[in-house]
Amino acid sequence: MVKFSTFSLIIILLCGLVKSAGPNRPRGVSISRAPLYPEGDTFSCLDGKKTIKFSQVNDDFCDCEDSSDEPGTSACSNGLFYCTNAGHRSKYIPSSRVNDGICDCCDGSDEYDSEVNCESNCLELGRAERQRERSRQELLKRGAQIKADLILKGKTLKTEKSNLLLELQQRKNEAEAIRNEKESMKKEAESLENEALEIYKELQEVEKREKQEKEALENKREAEETFEKFDSNKDSFIEVIEIQTRIAFDQNRDGVVAVEEAKYFLDEHDKVDREKFITTCWSRIKPYLMLDSGFFKPPKENDNAEVSEQNEIKTQSKEGANIVNTQTDDEDVNEFNDEKEEAELLNEEDEYNEDEPEEIEEENEGEVEETKPEPEYDPETQKLIDNANAARTEFHDAEHNVRKIDNEIKDIQESLNKDYGVNYEFATLNGECFDFEDREYVYKLCPFDKTSQQPKSGGSETRLGTWTNWDGKENKYSHMLYSNGASCWNGPQRSAIVELECGLENRITSVTEPNRCEYKFNFETPAACSFQEELSEENMEELHDEL
Repeated sequence: MVKFSTFSLIIILLCGLVKSAGPNRPRGVSISRAPLYPEGDTFSCLDGKKTIKFSQVNDDFCDCEDSSDEPGTSACSNGLFYCTNAGHRSKYIPSSRVNDGICDCCDGSDEYDSEVNCESNCLELGRAERQRERSRQELLKRGAQIKADLILKGKTLKTEKSNLLLELQQRKNEAEAIRNEKESMKKEAESLENEALEIYKELQEVEKREKQEKEALENKREAEETFEKFDSNKDSFIEVIEIQTRIAFDQNRDGVVAVEEAKYFLDEHDKVDREKFITTCWSRIKPYLMLDSGFFKPPKENDNAEVSEQNEIKTQSKEGANIVNTQTDDEDVNEFNDEKEEAELLNEEDEYNEDEPEEIEEENEGEVEETKPEPEYDPETQKLIDNANAARTEFHDAEHNVRKIDNEIKDIQESLNKDYGVNYEFATLNGECFDFEDREYVYKLCPFDKTSQQPKSGGSETRLGTWTNWDGKENKYSHMLYSNGASCWNGPQRSAIVELECGLENRITSVTEPNRCEYKFNFETPAACSFQEELSEENMEELHDEL
C-alpha cells in the first residue's frame, strides 16, 4: 500500500478538484488529450488501425500498436505517461518507468501501484523553478534595458559614421581638385626644368666631347713622346731589345726583362711601328710607367695571399687599356694618389696579393664617388630646379592626402556594411577586445575582427580565426564564426565559434577546444538579451528611460 503524507493528500485532493472540473480522462492522459478518450463502449486506437472495448484502456495489456490504449501503465514499451505535477512543470515520461519503483513525477503519480512511497515535492520544485525563472526574467529585463541603451548608441554611431562618410566624400572631392591643380603646376614646372636641363645637358656634352678630345690628344702626344724616347736607334720601330733595357718592365722582379716579358708589351711581336705602338702597345706600357713613377698604391702589409707580380701588372695593364679606350687618361691618373712615400713602400715590397689590383680599383672608384662634386647650375637653372622640386613635393603631399581620405572612407564603408544585429545592438562591440585566461593560454576575442591565443609562458600570438559571419541556426545572432586562422601542424586551419549569451556585462566566460583546431568561446553580453521576445521601439525607449 502506498503511504501518503498530509501534504500529498492535499495535492491529491487538488488534483481531484481539477479532474472533476475538467473532462474525465484515463490515468496518464493530459487534459489537452482528454477529448481523444471519450467515455463509451469502445475506444479507437489513435492511429485508427484498431477499435477495442473502452474497458481495455489501461488494463495493463497493450492492444494498440501505437500504445495509445495504455497511457497509464507500463504494458506498452513505446508509450508515454503524463505527469500532471501540480505546482510545478508537467511532463511526459516513458511508460516503461511507470510503477518501476523510481519516482519520476514530482507528484508521485507514476508510482501509484508500487511499494515506493513517493512524496510530492512539486511545490518545492516549482517554487525553486519559479525563483530561477524570476531571476532569469530579471536578468533578461535588466539586460534588455542595457541592450536598449546599446541600440541607441549603435544607431547613433551609425548616424555619425554616415555623416562622417558624407563629409569625407566632400573632403575627397576638394582634395582631388587640389591634387589636380598641384599636378598641373608640377607638370608646368617640370617642363621648364627639363628645357633648362636639356640646354645645360647639351652644353655639358659639348664640354665633355672637348675634354675627351683634349685627353685623347694628350694621350696620343704622350704615347708619341714615349715612342721617341724608347726608339733609341731611331729606326721608327720599337724592338724587344729596346724594351729589355727598361727595368720597369721586369714583371717577375728578377732583375732582368726577359724576351717573353718584353714581347708582352709589344703585343707578342718582335718589333712594332709607331701606329701599332700608339693604338695597341701603349695601353700595356702606360700602367707600368705609372707604377714605376708611383701613381699606384702599394699592397697592404696584412695581405695574406701571395700572387706573382706578373698577374698584378697584367691587371694594371687592363686598366691602362681602359684608359686608352675611354680616352680619359687624365681622370684615371688623378684616381691614383701620387704620394712619394707610398711609391717608396711599393719599391720595398717583393710580393703582392692577387686581389690587390681589384682592391686598388675599388678603393679608387670609391674615392671618385666620394669626391665627385655635385653639378653646379647657373642661378636661373637652379631656380627652375628648385621650383620643380617644390611642385613635386606639393603634388606628393596632395596625392598622399587623397589616399589617406580614401582609406578612411573604405574603413567607414566596411564598418557600415557589417551586420551589427537587427537593431544595431552589437555595433558598440566593434573595436573592443576581451581576454580570458586559463592555466596555459590567454585567449582574446575582438568582435568583428579576430580571435587568438597566446601562451602565458611567453611566445607569439596564434590567430584562431578572422571574423567571417553570423552562424546561428535558429537565432542568427546567437553564434559568431571566425575562420581561416593559423594552420595547425599537420592539420586544418584553426577556426572559432563564439556563442553569445545574455549577461549584464561583456565578458568571456569560457573557452574550450571541442575538436582539434576548432575552438568555442562562450561570451556574455547585454546585446544578446531579449525580454518578452522582441522589444518594440516604444519599449526600447521606455527601457532606456528606466535605466
